[in-house]
Amino acid sequence: MMQKRIYLDNNATTMVDPKVEKIMQPFFCEHYGNPNSLHKFGTEIHPALHDAFNKLYEGINASEEDDIIITSCATESNNWVLKGVYFDLIAKGEKNHIITTDVEHPAIGATCRFLESLGVKVTYLSINKDGNISANQVREAITEQTALVSIMWANNETGLIFPIEEIGAICKEKGVLFHTDAVQAIGKIPVDVQKANVDFLSFSAHKFHGPKGIGALYIKKGRQLTPLLHGGEHMRGRRSGTLNVPYIIGMGEAMSLAQSYLDYENSTILELRNYLEDALLKIPDVFVIGDRKHRVPNTTLISIRGIEGEAMLWDLNKAGIACSTGSACASEDLEANPVMVAIGADKELAHTAVRISLSRFNTKEEIDYTIEVFNKAVERLRKISSSYEGKI
Repeated sequence: MMQKRIYLDNNATTMVDPKVEKIMQPFFCEHYGNPNSLHKFGTEIHPALHDAFNKLYEGINASEEDDIIITSCATESNNWVLKGVYFDLIAKGEKNHIITTDVEHPAIGATCRFLESLGVKVTYLSINKDGNISANQVREAITEQTALVSIMWANNETGLIFPIEEIGAICKEKGVLFHTDAVQAIGKIPVDVQKANVDFLSFSAHKFHGPKGIGALYIKKGRQLTPLLHGGEHMRGRRSGTLNVPYIIGMGEAMSLAQSYLDYENSTILELRNYLEDALLKIPDVFVIGDRKHRVPNTTLISIRGIEGEAMLWDLNKAGIACSTGSACASEDLEANPVMVAIGADKELAHTAVRISLSRFNTKEEIDYTIEVFNKAVERLRKISSSYEGKI
């Protein structure tokens, strides 16, 4: 009998939607010209590219006067914003301060630490006991030297939604550039760059059922940003390199589909996530981080006292279920979960977090099986745990 395979790690990456794969296929071997070429092999691609870009603009409500620049991934987009602002403002001596949080993706955190080595002052806002931050924290941290505020739209581990629209309004009022990493928001909740008053926004196709290795950076009209890559005049000179046509078209289709499924995400997937959560919370000494009201609909970060997250993943994996202990980009680091540490969890509990993240391709049958396996794993692991003294 074939083992079940259930994928519940969709905040790490998602499967490519078959509709996306289908629309990409002709652009590998049939319509493969370089779009910058003047001959027909290049020019015949333009309508499909134009359509893909329209889908990206519509997906985040960008103005046609704004720029959406294709990148290799959101990590590149995040690096570009931070380092671009450094070259544009900080290195010129105009300002010398960046504000972010202590729970950002490593693409932000590691880049900020690099900039600190160059003399930049960085304020890392701490999340509260509920795993969130307040817009007022940002307001109080802004100084005359603040060049940029960079805060994620939704946290990759907890799924908690940060008050981006309020922060955007404050940054606009103070005349400070505002960037948000929207990787974990797009496809789960509405993302509107106009309402949020953002100057820069990063996203990555593989988080909303598009291909890996393609992302983008939204740049508001009139905002300058020194390029990371210099070369030809691709993307109006903002990002050199031959366009990855199949993947751009795939990302555009994935964005369009993501928008069409938003209601489904916030009804069916939300109900499925809550059904799973309710079942797991019946187990003694199990905790969920963050209230449901301020979380994206697919994510649960759950902590099981007495059981290390890695041990739980081992049992789940043996049963064919894929989850994680947090960000896949930090999976080689077996230190305590940084979000758990940030909210003040004790040392033992901070090692117990398991992240479960659903997608529109998950079913109730899969969730029922996951609940069954989860209960068996908790029972087995607590019996052999030296740190758990509770009753099962």
